[in-house]
Amino acid sequence: MTDKKWPETWQEVNPGCMVFRPGSSSEYHTGSWRAKRPVWDNTKCIKCGLCYIYCPEGCIAENAEGFFQANMDYCKGCGICANECWTGAIKMVNEEG
Repeated sequence: MTDKKWPETWQEVNPGCMVFRPGSSSEYHTGSWRAKRPVWDNTKCIKCGLCYIYCPEGCIAENAEGFFQANMDYCKGCGICANECWTGAIKMVNEEG
């Protein structure tokens, strides 16, 4: 067995994942592996939109009443929305299943 040769320069590093078309992630339902999900309490929500702004997946949208909700097909359960919600309207709960 030979020793593994590590790249000596950055040009020798093989690329990993490559995105060929920007915005293509919306074609894939990627939220099936999360451990927690956000749950909104609309009685505490002031409709500020911070959850929408900070969501790294862009899966939070405003509904007809002006409240926000996450599209669970794409939500990874990271909890950033709950962390940024200063009114405490979003709680992370364990995913059932």
